[in-house]
Amino acid sequence: MQKDLHLAHSHQTAQDLFFMRRAMELASLGLGQVSPNPMVGCVIVHQGQVIGEGYHEKYGEAHAEPMAIARVKEKGLLPASTLYVTLEPCAHHGKTPPCADLIVSHQPGRVVVGAVDSNPLVGGKGIARIKQAGIQVETGLLEQEIRHQNRRFFTQMEKKRPYVLLKWAQTRDGFIARTNYDSKWISNPLSRQLVHRWRAEESAILVGTRTAYYDNPRLNVRDWTGKNPLRLVIDRELSLAPELHLFDDSQPTLIYNEKRAKRTRQTQWIQLNEGFGLQDILNDLQQRNIQSLLVEGGAALLRDFIQQGLWDEARVFTGNTNFGQGIPAATLPGFPVEQFKLDQDLLQIYKNHE
Repeated sequence: MQKDLHLAHSHQTAQDLFFMRRAMELASLGLGQVSPNPMVGCVIVHQGQVIGEGYHEKYGEAHAEPMAIARVKEKGLLPASTLYVTLEPCAHHGKTPPCADLIVSHQPGRVVVGAVDSNPLVGGKGIARIKQAGIQVETGLLEQEIRHQNRRFFTQMEKKRPYVLLKWAQTRDGFIARTNYDSKWISNPLSRQLVHRWRAEESAILVGTRTAYYDNPRLNVRDWTGKNPLRLVIDRELSLAPELHLFDDSQPTLIYNEKRAKRTRQTQWIQLNEGFGLQDILNDLQQRNIQSLLVEGGAALLRDFIQQGLWDEARVFTGNTNFGQGIPAATLPGFPVEQFKLDQDLLQIYKNHE
């Protein structure tokens, strides 16, 4: 096995790395637009020159490979070209026809695939179809980086739940809010704008009952461009006031509760079993094909996700302020994998390595 792997990689050159990185760059432009599909980029190269490139721009629309092939002006060059694609071409009929068939019909000289798809509908079948047509296929180029780029997709496929991102802002002395639950403003405007960008990148956003009550958040995208995430709130006893922004029917919203099932135009009350837990919510989201979940608080809800190990990434802002006393922020195991300064704020990124 190792020998085969080594052989597969031995043909891959600095040029291959360069063009696969370009394909990854293109793929990243689909973030927040293509879920529950993965982000995919494709670059077609003839004698060191790019002759076509594309990426999956929007869910339900053309995939990266047909976009790139359509942009090749001289199709006659394809048999002497290399097609780089970040993720294995699909072999099944979904919203669009199989990309593997399209590639086979154009007979490129060589196909370089970054990561194999772990969707059971695809998993190895796309590569097999292209190989059966006598086309040289190499896999595994920048695989770890591409799996990281598509971590939401791979988590949903492999863990059968959405990719869970925790986010909060805390003071220098470790509080998430004052004793009266007021949390304005721990982080600075730059950090708050970044949060709006994140909202546009994820499929759904969740808060607990207290956060909904005390902060009255809108949970939409205002300081960035992009689509609003699906709003989620836990309201077990249906104790929250109907005047809150979350109930304004302005965007799709789910209210998880123990009392009743009901729906209005864009708001749905989901009745779960008495004493339901986080796993029940994640199971419901998985059934709805929700690929990622941004959890914005409060402290007790964030703590629950951490204690149950139901998180993948945490993004923690530490503002340049002290409260002296208040509601303590959750704590994370391990150390941050990255950190950044945003004016006076410190942003630290944690990963759950379990």
